[in-house]
Amino acid sequence: MYVIIAGAGRVGSEITRIMANNKHDVVVIDIDPHTCELLFSETGAMTINASATILRTLKKAGADKADALICLMHNEADNIACALLAKSLGVPRIVARMVDPTYEEAYRISGATTLVRSVDLLINQIVMEMENPEVKKVFTLGGGKAQIYSVKIPPGSRVINMAIKDITRLKDFPDECVFLGIYSEEKDDFYITRGEHVVNEGDNIFLVSKSEFLKKATKILI
Repeated sequence: MYVIIAGAGRVGSEITRIMANNKHDVVVIDIDPHTCELLFSETGAMTINASATILRTLKKAGADKADALICLMHNEADNIACALLAKSLGVPRIVARMVDPTYEEAYRISGATTLVRSVDLLINQIVMEMENPEVKKVFTLGGGKAQIYSVKIPPGSRVINMAIKDITRLKDFPDECVFLGIYSEEKDDFYITRGEHVVNEGDNIFLVSKSEFLKKATKILI
């Protein structure tokens, strides 16, 4: 995959490292020369010390052949301008981090295909850490619409020795939560779950769910 990352702050830099490690072709655009030099030395990714809100910069980055562009600059207007230019150059997937939800329509009009609401994600993560310390968010899906969670089954849980199919049939277990897999620390093995799989104490259960349904699921699992 050929990916352009506009803005190499903390999030942009980390995404660059991950994408480069996963052998994707990554081009980073940032106005800070030191950041560009550091990322190039650490990852080998091509870096361009310029503004991603300038058309010739995106052309230099190869937007005409890019599979995706990620807008991660600090200024909302800069991200919208970058998305608009990327759309004009035919970039098929444009992901943007949105801080202020009042800009959502502007992002949509500009051509952003996916919006990541960073404030919402942060709030959900903090609340989850406070209410459910046994639950860890592993991955975000659909721009924050759903998440993959890891839930550790504690001693005394009502679901110990129960099969997955029986857990999902419990009256209060939400249909919107789906079991993905189970990691057994005791056996040091990961299992793709089927209905007959039995849950044991200490297992790490991986679920995909919207955040609003997680509390109902964890109330049963924990």
